[in-house]
Amino acid sequence: MKLNCDMGESYGVWTMGMDTDVMPYVDMANIACGFHASDPMIMAKTVQLAKVHHVAIGAHPSYPDLLGFGRRDMHFSTDEITHIVLYQVGALHSICYAQGVSLDYVKPHGALYNTMMKDEAVFESILHAMTLLPISVPLMILATDQAAIMRAKAHKQGVQLLLEAFCDRAYTDEGKLVSRDIKGAVLDTDEAITARVEELIVNKQITTISGKKLDIDADTICVHGDSAHALESVKTIRQFITSLSL
Repeated sequence: MKLNCDMGESYGVWTMGMDTDVMPYVDMANIACGFHASDPMIMAKTVQLAKVHHVAIGAHPSYPDLLGFGRRDMHFSTDEITHIVLYQVGALHSICYAQGVSLDYVKPHGALYNTMMKDEAVFESILHAMTLLPISVPLMILATDQAAIMRAKAHKQGVQLLLEAFCDRAYTDEGKLVSRDIKGAVLDTDEAITARVEELIVNKQITTISGKKLDIDADTICVHGDSAHALESVKTIRQFITSLSL
């Protein structure tokens, strides 16, 4: 099981996250592309860091929402969404190309990600952006019971999907992420997060916020590297996954 983590979310002289410390323990880095966080120099430094640690690089495009960190719902036409994504992914692809590494996948961020999972038009607009790229890379989406339908739509466009689950977020009974505005939406202890990872890998299930069991078959697990205990949490998860594979 591969671990993916949001990275490169600093901006100018303002620092967010623990990228340098966390990068050695993850497999995939979702690098912000300037619309919810990051800037050209942060993007370049994060790509270089991923290169040093042989970590796969993913573009993490969002709505143009620096003030809201890409977490606010915004409304755009389908053509606008296509080009918002194309613009950001294209920028990171160019920085990767300049450093002699590949861009390996795309994972939308925040509100754009959540909207993609419930709005067919937004999902298809993002798929269209993927088909316009000069490279062919997978699109990462949430592993839900809709995945088979979304995979069929992506296949028609020639786009591969990667399915992910979250080890530090609560789920609704419908398989969606619980809103951060709701108490208990974020799992904040190593014990709870490790239990979720074990559940995902061993049982291919998650327990929802109400206690219901849902079947989840994911390709990758998302961890977050911007909390106070992020480094120790990621180390614990990596050690646990390694022990399962022995």
